[in-house]
Amino acid sequence: MATVTNNELSPEQVRDSNIYKQWGLTEIEYNLIVKELKRLPNFTETGIFSGMWSEHVSYKKSKPILRKFWSKNERVLQGPGEGAGILDIGDGQAVVFKAESHNHPSFVEPYEGAATGVGGILRDIFSMGAQPIAVLDSLRFGELNDTHTKHIVDGVIAGIAGYGNAIGIPTVGGEISFDHVYAGNPLVNVMAVGLMDQSAMQVGQAHGVGNSIIYVGAKTGRDGINGASFASAEFSTDQESDRSAVQVGDPFLEKLVMDATLKAVREYSDIIVGIQDMGAAGLLSSSSEMAAKAGMGITLNLDMVPQRETNMTPYELMLSESQERMVLVVKRGEEQAIIDLFQESDLDAVIIGEVTDNGRYILNFKNNTVADVPIDFLTHAPKQNLIMTEPKRLSKFTKTQYQPDMSDVKNTIISLVAQATIASKASLFRHFDSMVRTDTVIKSGGDASLVRVRGTQKALAMTTDVNARYLYLNPKVGAQMAVAEAARNITATGATPIGITDGLNFGSPDNPEVYYELDQSVAGINDMAKKLNTPIISGNVSLYNETDGQAIYPTPMIGMVGLLDDVSKATTIAFKHATDSIYVIGETTDSFNGSEIQKLQTGEIEGQLFEFDSDQELASQALVRDAIANDFIASAHDLSEGGLIVGLLESSFAGHLSFNVNTNQADKYLFAETPSRFVVSVPEEKANLFEELAGKQATKIGSVTDGDNIVVNTTTQTVTLSRREVKKVYQESISWQLEG
Repeated sequence: MATVTNNELSPEQVRDSNIYKQWGLTEIEYNLIVKELKRLPNFTETGIFSGMWSEHVSYKKSKPILRKFWSKNERVLQGPGEGAGILDIGDGQAVVFKAESHNHPSFVEPYEGAATGVGGILRDIFSMGAQPIAVLDSLRFGELNDTHTKHIVDGVIAGIAGYGNAIGIPTVGGEISFDHVYAGNPLVNVMAVGLMDQSAMQVGQAHGVGNSIIYVGAKTGRDGINGASFASAEFSTDQESDRSAVQVGDPFLEKLVMDATLKAVREYSDIIVGIQDMGAAGLLSSSSEMAAKAGMGITLNLDMVPQRETNMTPYELMLSESQERMVLVVKRGEEQAIIDLFQESDLDAVIIGEVTDNGRYILNFKNNTVADVPIDFLTHAPKQNLIMTEPKRLSKFTKTQYQPDMSDVKNTIISLVAQATIASKASLFRHFDSMVRTDTVIKSGGDASLVRVRGTQKALAMTTDVNARYLYLNPKVGAQMAVAEAARNITATGATPIGITDGLNFGSPDNPEVYYELDQSVAGINDMAKKLNTPIISGNVSLYNETDGQAIYPTPMIGMVGLLDDVSKATTIAFKHATDSIYVIGETTDSFNGSEIQKLQTGEIEGQLFEFDSDQELASQALVRDAIANDFIASAHDLSEGGLIVGLLESSFAGHLSFNVNTNQADKYLFAETPSRFVVSVPEEKANLFEELAGKQATKIGSVTDGDNIVVNTTTQTVTLSRREVKKVYQESISWQLEG
């Protein structure tokens, strides 16, 4: 029988006060706990169930859908279920990657929310035994005409930069979009990528009766208390957000933890049984999940937990999400070597418990047992079979594609590149150190980033992508297109896509329409992932992204990694030489619903989504990779938001060259967002070879030119632009809007 410590509600008071509901447990769940324990749970036990049964930790509502993910192929060394996924990249090496969200904390405390998001995802990587080599982000904000949104943007960018730069891991890329639905629920998704020798792989499991549980890293404080439950609830404008649920990070301490952990893996892998980051639900989830995955029990002595604040209770110690902390399981009798290693870096390293074979999760504090529960029951929240219904809006959308107003094409182009989602993010990304470690081959500003694999000719391409507007119009097809766009970005560098991590950001799953969006999005991701042979090996779910019942667009961020066998083949988006020929790969059709031009001209996103042909997508990507491998292409750029004209302008601005093109189509098709397309430039001497390879898949539209004049010919008119003037709008628009 677990006892009660001072200053806590008694089991009867917990029941009668309904405090468990404030922590996110339902009455049904509370009664299940009572039934299983055959008694009332005490304050600490109720708290640990609230943390472990929160959606953020247990995925109790999303897991029935997540189980459908395809996550195995010939490269997969570790799929979902551990700190991060691992893929074989040959030569005994592996790439490790994962995405996480820190959405709710970033709304409440933008700087710390974003910073600790970076810290948490990096620990997921090095807990697997891998050296982190890159960070990417995927961010969603409200419109920049809102003062509070500007505050959030400033804080989030500063938080990501402050943490990543200080720890010495380059932030190499990402993507940012702006829509009004994110005003009350910004999305801060961070992806981290690491490299390792396959022989160094670690897992977060607690095997071996009597083996020691060692706490390493920073001391435990009261920051982030029960942040998992906080992240599993909606916001309301009538209630003040809980700032105590937001953690505070220290990147310099994290660097010490990272280096010590990797050194321990290198030097003492024979005595380390398992490693896990203390992430959501802190010490509670890390220790209980490690034991549960191994089919073991665990006993902890909370008096031994290093504390930076006085009089902390068992509830606080277990549910604190203080940063820069890890749990190691080490063979009994071998602990001192590990303790010494971490203490040499002035880090805490303390034995706080041991592995048992009784299947129980037991917490002792001040000579009392304050929790004693079955570990399998604790780590497996009761399933919830939720209802899903197709959103009413979908049946109301008409098939007719929006027809853009082309009365002033020149000013439409200039207005389009000034849109926050289209405009250059360089003014934001300049805060990020993308070149630390000196392995970055292609940094942010292109389609995908490219990082060299030291000691080899190989490089890893990486990107984050999703157009949530498309998913709002069609969750399944929009999700297919998100995966396809990520793969196009990887392909444009010359690399082959090899795997996916995801960040599934949605509103409340208790809303049947939102649950339908989640289900259909996963189905769409799966469909395209199988066709690309890119298994989903890790990921994250962030639900309840809504305020006052207004949900965000369904936003399943796709993080993708690709492998380039020969880094000398790396290709960028920039036009390289005047007189190079410009080609469009793929057909351009009426594709305007959900587009940037529709939003620019109407302020709305509506109508049925345009068609997507996965076979055409695969064919376009195969052509680009073949052309790059044969050295036929000087530049390659995926066409997405804003259509052909934006793709051409971005290649022009990146290469400091202009272009003269004739689309042989009406004006509106400059802005169509037809998927499965690339714009490529080809040297004069390679044009015949490229055309022979491409056949009917590519259409020549013009050439790269010197000088300032950009000339665009359509079937109805000629538009002449000053590259210098349009580039100024493109480059400075974000700064103007933030300052204005």
